[in-house]
Amino acid sequence: MIDYIEFVLAPQVVNGLTIGVAIILVSLGLSIIFGLLDVVNMAHGEFYALGAFISMSLYSLGLGFWFALVVTPLIVLPIGVLLERGLIQLVYHRPARHVQTLLLTIGISIMLKDLFDMIYGPNTMRPDSPISGVARLGDIIVPNYRLFLMGFGTIVILLTWYVLFRTKLGSVIRAAAYDKDMTASLGVPVKVIYSGAFAFGTALAALAGVLLAPIYSVFPTMGQDFILLAFTVVIVGGIGSFWGTVVAGLLLTQIESLSALFIPPNWSEPLVFGIMIAVLIFRPQGLFSWNRR
Repeated sequence: MIDYIEFVLAPQVVNGLTIGVAIILVSLGLSIIFGLLDVVNMAHGEFYALGAFISMSLYSLGLGFWFALVVTPLIVLPIGVLLERGLIQLVYHRPARHVQTLLLTIGISIMLKDLFDMIYGPNTMRPDSPISGVARLGDIIVPNYRLFLMGFGTIVILLTWYVLFRTKLGSVIRAAAYDKDMTASLGVPVKVIYSGAFAFGTALAALAGVLLAPIYSVFPTMGQDFILLAFTVVIVGGIGSFWGTVVAGLLLTQIESLSALFIPPNWSEPLVFGIMIAVLIFRPQGLFSWNRR
């Protein structure tokens, strides 16, 4: 029994933690965008893919992983600002704006996917791991890069929490999410806050793309594949809930990883989506509800 835990269950737990940290980064950006802007961003997965493709372009120029890790989110930030100000702000105050923003972001998603296909081609790419070697944790052997991903991703998540809940900027962001009209009446540039929050959310997704590129293949439809799990995490955790997103991200990735040991691999994703359906039926506000006025 002990050998089974050490050699079978433990590696799956570590794998689930690795993917969990990355999916939390993507899901937090999605949750921040919806919690503040009330926008269901169907193009969010393409920003995850954009981060991976930008890192591949930087690699081709002879620039390393560490340069790409820092620069890629900085490149995506102004793209997110331009997208929010140039397109999404146009439909904020229109009737049926939820439907319009949904259709708008779906269109953006399709355009970006086709752009990736046109520039990079349909073939998959996979960069070499920037950190070689393995570490031994007891009787478990874990690649060093996965340990780095878990540690670095955790630091980014905690820094995001600190900014949102322990700084004046975070207070302003949360005030704008709660009552934008009252916040604007106090002289806060709400439109700037909205643009910044949207851009920050997309940068988090791009960062996850850079981190996961050495683990998964990079291909044009990777964003559409990943965004389904990110939406599931946000729904199960509770839309707009920071810790709900974190808990749901870790919970669902562990379920998906461990269930592969007992059921056919192609049943793992339906199991996760089945959990989302159950949450929508019995607790539609999510595990950690967040009241929005």
